[in-house]
Order: sequence, then C-alpha cells, then structure tokens
Amino acid sequence: MTPTIVALHCWASSGREYDLLGPLLPTGVRLLAPSLPGFGGQPVPADFDYSVRAYADWIAAFIAQHEVGEFTLIGHSMSGKMALALAARRPAGLRRLVLLSPSPPPGEPMSDEDRAASVAAHGKPEEAAKTFEKITRRPLAPELRAHVVADNLRTTKAAWTHWLLEGAREDFSALMPRVAVPCHLLVGEADPAITPDTQRRLTLPLLPAGTPFQVVAGAGHLLPLEAPAEVAAALS
Repeated sequence: MTPTIVALHCWASSGREYDLLGPLLPTGVRLLAPSLPGFGGQPVPADFDYSVRAYADWIAAFIAQHEVGEFTLIGHSMSGKMALALAARRPAGLRRLVLLSPSPPPGEPMSDEDRAASVAAHGKPEEAAKTFEKITRRPLAPELRAHVVADNLRTTKAAWTHWLLEGAREDFSALMPRVAVPCHLLVGEADPAITPDTQRRLTLPLLPAGTPFQVVAGAGHLLPLEAPAEVAAALS
C-alpha cells in the first residue's frame, strides 16, 4: 500500500492550504487534502449536523473511499479536534497523528464578544482580509494570501456558524485516553488565535505521554502555509 498522509484544513479554509507541503514530501508518498463539508466548495451531505462527530464520520468515509491503508493524519486548528475524535475510534491503518495549532479538546477559549464578532464577519471581504493579517506572522506570497481570503469567503454560513457556536465549544476530553498512536504537536510561536500557552494547558496534557511539543519560531496560525518545511520535517 502507498504511504499516505491525510491532511485536514482549518476553519474557513480548504484543502489547498497544503499546496506547499506536497512538493516537500518524499517520492511515493500520497497526500490527500480534502476540503471538509461546507468549506472550499465541498458539498454538505443530507442531514449533516456539523458536529465534530459528523465531521469525523465524513473523514472516515473519505479515507475508506480512497482505499487508504496505513496513514498519517494531520489536523490543523478546527480539524485538529476532528482528527483527535477520529483517532479515539482507533481506525485501522492510522499510524500517527500530527496536530498543527489544534483546537483544544476541552473547548476553544474565546470571549463571547470575539465569538459574536466572528459570526458577524461571515462573507465580508474586508473582514476576511483583516483575519488573514491577524493570524499570520511569516510573510506569504500574494497569491497565497488571495487563496486564503477567497476560501474564507466561500465557506458556507452554516459551516462557519456551527463551528463557532457549537463545534469549537464541544468537550472531547473524555475520549482522549483512547488515542493510542504517537502524536506530534506543532504550534506557532506568535499564534494569536490559539497561543502556545493555551496548547500547553489544554491540549498537551491530554495527548499520549511523551508527545513532542514543537514551537515554530516566528510563525502564526497558518502553519501549512507559513511553515511547510517544519511540517514536512515533523512528518518524516
């Protein structure tokens, strides 16, 4: 079976946030980077409820559809929580979990004021541009900036709002002892969205003992685009 990496994107993004990672992977490694339902133009299945569980179900079905054998799972921010929820099911073939600035299993700390402002920002180009500037620290090429902003704007309102009001608040702490594969946790040193201190307090203690905790110097929240070399190194 071809070695496979299944890479999941952050909120208000799409699978193309891993475009810089693919060329850095060893020859023969398959990278699958789907857009999740409601993001990046991905259709939403009938009766989909946007819960973390529903996304984990969708990811499991995607993996089965692509006949993935052994694989490494990457979860970034929002999808870090979904990746952990899937890992807790101990799916056949999962060998490793790489978490990039993941949404903490107990719930993502955010003030009611910030949450309301984020809900109201949906579909507004000026807010999408502002978010890009807020969460990135390393310089990115103009075309990458354009992709990030465009993906923000094509997120459906339902996917956008459900994550902020429900998914980000779900507490999956009780499932974490079932995560049995090696993990690697990477966070941006200057990530303003989910800080390294937040990850040390809310995420790292729930991961398997001995999980490496890597702080990426000078990086913000968009690690697949800001630090693709560091992400590739963590995979090797």
